Amino acid sequence: MLREEINNALEVLKSGGVILYPTDTIWGIGCDATNPEAVDKVLKIKNRPPEKSLIVLLDVDSKLQSYVGEIPEVAYDLIEYAENPLTIVFSNAKNLAQNVINTDGSIGIRIVKHDFCTPLIQRFRKPIVSTSANLSGQPSPKFFDDIDSEIINAVDYVVDFEQENRTGKKPSTIMKLSPGGQFEFIRR
Repeated sequence: MLREEINNALEVLKSGGVILYPTDTIWGIGCDATNPEAVDKVLKIKNRPPEKSLIVLLDVDSKLQSYVGEIPEVAYDLIEYAENPLTIVFSNAKNLAQNVINTDGSIGIRIVKHDFCTPLIQRFRKPIVSTSANLSGQPSPKFFDDIDSEIINAVDYVVDFEQENRTGKKPSTIMKLSPGGQFEFIRR
């Protein structure tokens, strides 16, 4: 079943579609992070202002150099030793859809460790957008059952995995990391 769900989601991502899927944190709305039309669909579904940047997921830290101009060495330690899901905001984003990158040129990236996301990203071979499955300004849903039907009806595919999971998950910690290695927490 998991393999089938990954295959289904993969086809939707390849065709420029939007998926509703479980992550290592909360349920997310996702698409190909290199496809500006797909990113536009996500922004419209969420009713999110385009100037608010999005987070992207990667499966391994060795792919960071494909999407970030300069990676401080400390980033690899932060990723390796983080006990909870950690999104790092890097400067100098590259090779991503322009509408996924913040106006200052930065991008939030999380290396995901998850039974669904990791193999999906490995097979897709590109980063995917991960934004909470809620309308902009509304609370993030803790469980699948909390997701607004407007979101469910607007996406191209709803992943049938972990929908019954009642483990209390929360959004990732977000840390901004400068090219010089200084960091500050944006969300703990």
